[in-house]
Amino acid sequence: MPTDFPLPPLNGLRAFAAAGRHMNFRAAADELGVTQGAVAQQVRGLEDHLGLRLFLREPRGLAFTDEGRAYHASVSRAFEQLSEATDALRSAPARVTVSVTPTFASKWLIPRLSDFTEAHPGIDLRITATERVASFHADGIDLAVRQARPPFGASLRADLLFAQEVVAVCSPSLTADGTPLDAVGLARLTLLHDTHDLWPRFAQEAFDSVVKPARRLRFNQTTLSLDAALAGQGVALASRFLVQRDLEAGRLVCPVPHVMEVGQDFYLLSPRQGVSSAAIIVRDWLCTVAKREAG
Repeated sequence: MPTDFPLPPLNGLRAFAAAGRHMNFRAAADELGVTQGAVAQQVRGLEDHLGLRLFLREPRGLAFTDEGRAYHASVSRAFEQLSEATDALRSAPARVTVSVTPTFASKWLIPRLSDFTEAHPGIDLRITATERVASFHADGIDLAVRQARPPFGASLRADLLFAQEVVAVCSPSLTADGTPLDAVGLARLTLLHDTHDLWPRFAQEAFDSVVKPARRLRFNQTTLSLDAALAGQGVALASRFLVQRDLEAGRLVCPVPHVMEVGQDFYLLSPRQGVSSAAIIVRDWLCTVAKREAG
């Protein structure tokens, strides 16, 4: 905030603070790593700047004036606050903000976060779950996972995480004998729709016909349709990598063997310039885990 009185020189304040702690120019010089004459000169310069005496020079050493004693308490407190603020800044964890879709966050990222936080406790990872396309600069985003297709802007780096392979999934309770469903069998079940509305295309590819189920449920997010599938409420469509753990654990099964390629894969996006070292660590971890699971 502007003031009518310019601040004193920092070197003079440091010399004054050290001299006031020791009440001796020589001891202050040893602390600061300068000569005794330099400390005395800096203190005199500070006194000239302020237009008042801070010390009385006595044969046995230094003594505060009344103004000097009060000023030293304030200056010492200010230096302590600066030191504490600097220590807090140095010890604060590096912050990385990743923008992902809600389904990617809940079905893939969150179950794996404990592995990252255990390996990198010094990184403060922040997850923003949104369908909205993020602006890296305006939204303070370091990395973003989005379903898209190339090409991307010249300013962005794009790492492929997962190819988009859509499968039908449901609770094993809906297909007790494990026999794959045909169009008629699928029509007897409730189809769980999300905003992507891929069922018409999936049914056409899988059965070369239109499936008209007796019941439909619609959700505004894929994660909700998958939760409904896990609860045995019907058959949902999802990217295979999002449900791989549930399939391996037997919580979900694929009642229709068809796999549909959509053409919009999942990419990890980051700016080509100005990426922090912590964000690079997060980016490398995401790519490594994705590659291991995809391969």
